[in-house]
Amino acid sequence: MTVARGDAAPDTVHTPLGVLGLAVCYDVRFPEVAQHLRRRGAQLLCYPSAFTQTTGAAHWELLLRARAVESQAYVVAAAQIGRHCAGRVSFGDAMIVDPWGTVVARCPRTLDEPTVALAEINLDYLDRVRREMPVFSHRRTDIFG
Repeated sequence: MTVARGDAAPDTVHTPLGVLGLAVCYDVRFPEVAQHLRRRGAQLLCYPSAFTQTTGAAHWELLLRARAVESQAYVVAAAQIGRHCAGRVSFGDAMIVDPWGTVVARCPRTLDEPTVALAEINLDYLDRVRREMPVFSHRRTDIFG
């Protein structure tokens, strides 16, 4: 398997749920990606992932909740589970996080059975969070880019 970095920033897609920002699992480590997608109008961020057991246990939920809070967006994080690719074992723990950083749905951590997480995506709530705590308009892009 070969993975290579892209040469352009990801974009958003208009969906019936709202404006979706698309990324991949490693992108969750870079807040700049989430901020870029938010500037492009993202209301939801999607991170399909295959975190390893080690990095998943240490960083997965922490990073997802951080991206949700700092971008004030829902985060939908599909997560591959179990053994695949020549013995690699993925952490799983798919979840949906609201813009306040609350995990509103999560799949049970299992290594042998796919599951589904469902949650309401409430864009009125999203707008209220953004209105009542307008951190995005307080960003100091003149200093920090």
